[in-house]
Amino acid sequence: MDSARARVIVAMVMVISLVCAGAWAQKGTEANPADSAGIKKALAAFGEAFNKHDAHATAQTFAEDADFTNMRGESHHGRKEIEDFFVTRYAGVLKNAHRSDAVTRIRLLAPGVAFVDADWEMTGTKTPDGRENPPRKGLLMWVMTKQNGKWLITVFHEADL
Repeated sequence: MDSARARVIVAMVMVISLVCAGAWAQKGTEANPADSAGIKKALAAFGEAFNKHDAHATAQTFAEDADFTNMRGESHHGRKEIEDFFVTRYAGVLKNAHRSDAVTRIRLLAPGVAFVDADWEMTGTKTPDGRENPPRKGLLMWVMTKQNGKWLITVFHEADL
């Protein structure tokens, strides 16, 4: 395993551990039906924008000060950087990509703060040299915050399984 990949894995394990420790310390609970529906709606909005290859709409599913780290360890901070990232990817390796996402667990850490696990599947991606990738599966690990009545992605991490 190359050192960059190892660092990303270690960082993801640390983030997950910290989030889980915080959840246990605060006795997080399952989301109520309204919050659960709002979070699932946000996940669906992310997937719809992604599948339309609409970088602006994708970025709008994130909080203004969000942190985004993809499966390759590329990190971006803030909605503008995240939008710029997707503009580039939608014009390149994600030009024909299609994804589906399914929430597997929602845990409220505090009022208006949730940790979300979701499974994802993606087809149509390309390697940087233009070859077709096989269908891929992975895990999304999000911290979401409720802002002005709307759930937004505040911390985005994904893993390729």
